[in-house]
Amino acid sequence: MCPSIQRVPESDQCMSSSRQHNSGPESDGPEVPEPSHAERAKTLVYLQQTGSLSTLSRKQPGWPFGSVMPYGLDAEGHPVFLISTMAMHTQNLLGDPRASLLVTPPESRVDPLGAARVTVMGSVTKVPKEENAEIRACYLDRHASASYWVDYQDFGFFRMAIAEIYFVGGFGSMGWVTPADYVAAAVDPLATASPNLIHELNTEQSETLLRLARTLGGTEVQQATVTTLDRLGFHLRLTIPGRIQGGRVAFPTPVRNESEFRDSLAGLAAQASAGLQVLHSL
Repeated sequence: MCPSIQRVPESDQCMSSSRQHNSGPESDGPEVPEPSHAERAKTLVYLQQTGSLSTLSRKQPGWPFGSVMPYGLDAEGHPVFLISTMAMHTQNLLGDPRASLLVTPPESRVDPLGAARVTVMGSVTKVPKEENAEIRACYLDRHASASYWVDYQDFGFFRMAIAEIYFVGGFGSMGWVTPADYVAAAVDPLATASPNLIHELNTEQSETLLRLARTLGGTEVQQATVTTLDRLGFHLRLTIPGRIQGGRVAFPTPVRNESEFRDSLAGLAAQASAGLQVLHSL
């Protein structure tokens, strides 16, 4: 079974505090719920298809060797690679299976330090023959072009058995994730839709965002830009004279699809305009 977006049970919201997103270390603002690092890491790995694989060089023992690496996922979210025995990274892995995979989103090209990223560490070994059919189907579902070389004799599937994960959500948001928490975490239900929704918010809904930000964060806000979006809320980057400030706004209740997201956004704008409480850290 290939990984998929699963509904997160309401009894297991995987929430964590977003106090680190307040304007500064002295802030005593409210704790705004957001997905756990495990859920955010799982979602980021799910959304991307290529990462940077670091192996330990056989030619230069002890030195890291970096490779651009397409990857698939097994049912639990462990990275899977289709690699050739002739490749240097494969030779490195056969000598020492320890490796790490760095995964970053497209927005890291514009803001590499402000964007989320995840480093997955583990041992990479060949997939047993009895699992090849399932792994093959999942991999080709993400990388259809690999069908041209998947059956070459020198190619085979390798899987990373995760030992540890380090997630960075941006400035001031980071932490270790255990393999058990990562496997148990669900992909955010807005994961595949979020890039388009964020673009829509920052273009077609920019005035609505600005009014919301000024109501919650102060009239001096000149621009409000959504940077991330998930089932529990969204992060904003506020442009204020003399500084840039980050913050988060929570939905009244977790959303499960685009329709519920649009209803929640309209509700937030109405609440803020009416002077009603909106949970935020702006």
